[in-house]
This record gives sequence, structure tokens and C-alpha cells, in this order.
Amino acid sequence: MTGERLGYAPGVFDLFHVGHLNILRRARGHCDRLIAGVCSDELVVSLKGRPPVVPLAERLQIVRSVRHVDETFVATVNDKIEVWKEVGFDVIFKGDDWLGTEVWTALETEFAKVGVEVVYFPYTVHTSSTLLRDALGLLARQNPAEPPPPQLAGPRRTGTDS
Repeated sequence: MTGERLGYAPGVFDLFHVGHLNILRRARGHCDRLIAGVCSDELVVSLKGRPPVVPLAERLQIVRSVRHVDETFVATVNDKIEVWKEVGFDVIFKGDDWLGTEVWTALETEFAKVGVEVVYFPYTVHTSSTLLRDALGLLARQNPAEPPPPQLAGPRRTGTDS
């Protein structure tokens, strides 16, 4: 594995969409091997205050099936330095919606100390899991489940013929 550039693309990957695919495709072009870090359900709850729509086992199956991904890693902590200690990646990828945030600016500094490059890719503004979740919620509110049909009234049988 000497000389191989190992990339890491972390994410929840809930309600997998073209934005996720764009990140993984672009990331694969910047490394020899790509590991997609998929957040555990518990980590998603701690970060977002709600569980993912799609459970971890299914999100892993989806992400593993993307041809650009060589391997998946279940992230159980949000600390990217701790993940780096376990995975040992050379470059980490993130959407540019995180560029300039306090968290990622600090991470850039920490990663620079250990020789890890941080690469940002354009965020797909028209599609996100949050937008999809909100749209699905709106649809559910606009189209509530129809009540069950009423029972048909018919003659009651008492057990005797009249």
C-alpha cells in the first residue's frame, strides 16, 4: 500500500441523492482508494437530534454499492482526528457548505499538523437530505392517510333463521 493516497469522505448519507454521489465521485478522483465514513444511527441522533430516515445497515449497503467507494467505515464519534487515528487517511473530503466554519477551520489546522489535506467540493444546493426530508414531511401533511372505509351495514345474524 506504499505510495497509495487514501481518501476519506464522511457523511450521514441519509436519503442518498445526487449530492452524495457528486462528493463520492469527485473524491475518488483525488485519491487511489476511497473510504466513505457513514455515521452510525446513534451518532446521527447526537448530532442532529433525530434518527436518520434510512437505518445504518441500509445506508451502508447503498454507499458500498457506489463504484467510486472502495470501503466503508462506520463512524461512531464526530471527532475527525479520532477517526483519522483509526483509519489513517491522507485526504478528507467535505462539501463546501462547511468551508470557513469554525469547526472545519480548526480541523484544517489540526489536519495540517499531521499531513492530512482537506478538500472541499461544491455543495449541491438544489438537493439535500434535509430538503428531501422536509418535502416528504410536507407531502405527508398534505396527503394524510385516508381513513379506513366504513363497515358495511348488513343484516345481523343471531344464529337462527327467520
